Amino acid sequence: MQKSDCRSKTLAFFGNAIADWSGVLLTVLATKGLFEIGSGESKRPPHRIFTPVRKFLEEHSLTIFLLVTGVVWVAVFVKMDPQSRWGQVVGNIVSEWTQVLGLVWLTKRFFARGSKEGSRSS
Repeated sequence: MQKSDCRSKTLAFFGNAIADWSGVLLTVLATKGLFEIGSGESKRPPHRIFTPVRKFLEEHSLTIFLLVTGVVWVAVFVKMDPQSRWGQVVGNIVSEWTQVLGLVWLTKRFFARGSKEGSRSS
């Protein structure tokens, strides 16, 4: 294997790792600091009286955060060459954000029988 082939593979590995770890970091930090109604793992907001708009924003802060930052990542990706190394990294980050948003929505809607969330929904 030539030195340039090894360097390309190493850079591809680390580019993919950046995207994967950003998704993990997003999952851990965003779910600890933000709330999503219907999620048993979300941090509970303090009970205060809110206007309907403020209540909606607080109850869906995780989804809103993921949508807004996801749009930013998509905008960055659109400006890049998808075949470049960083274009591939940003494309992978967009994929990670989409997966996390999908997980949030799926876990809000579907409950396993016998789980803490399943008993809460019945």
